[in-house]
Amino acid sequence: MEQIKPQVDTSALPALGWHEPNPLRGNAEAAAIGKAAFNQSCAVCHGQDAIGTRSPAPDLRRIGMGCRRIQDAALRQRCQGDADAFFIKSVRYGKQKFGIVHMPPWEGLLAPELAWALRSFVETAPKGTGIQSLSPTAAATQ
Repeated sequence: MEQIKPQVDTSALPALGWHEPNPLRGNAEAAAIGKAAFNQSCAVCHGQDAIGTRSPAPDLRRIGMGCRRIQDAALRQRCQGDADAFFIKSVRYGKQKFGIVHMPPWEGLLAPELAWALRSFVETAPKGTGIQSLSPTAAATQ
């Protein structure tokens, strides 16, 4: 698993720390920067444009998806904060199980503001695209 530091202009992003919830949620410019960084560094495992339905790593669009169904605003915000904490911890420290590295740690390669821009992109990436939305004929030709 080779890590490729994304080459994106982050000058439009404010300097941030690792604290959650995502301070860039709803920021379209941050999501656009996050998309560019994602496609340079994350897509090899998680799928181009975060469409991870046919990728070896999890579909990141699913993180926090259930939070959207929560009616109570305060509870929904706590749920999103928990999803943000899971995402940012995974980015910072990576994922390792039984001594096998499934995702390398990105702390030191990604500034917190870029990690939050990645989160902003992932949570706004289109849902429902990928193999499950293709007809059987189209899926067979891919």
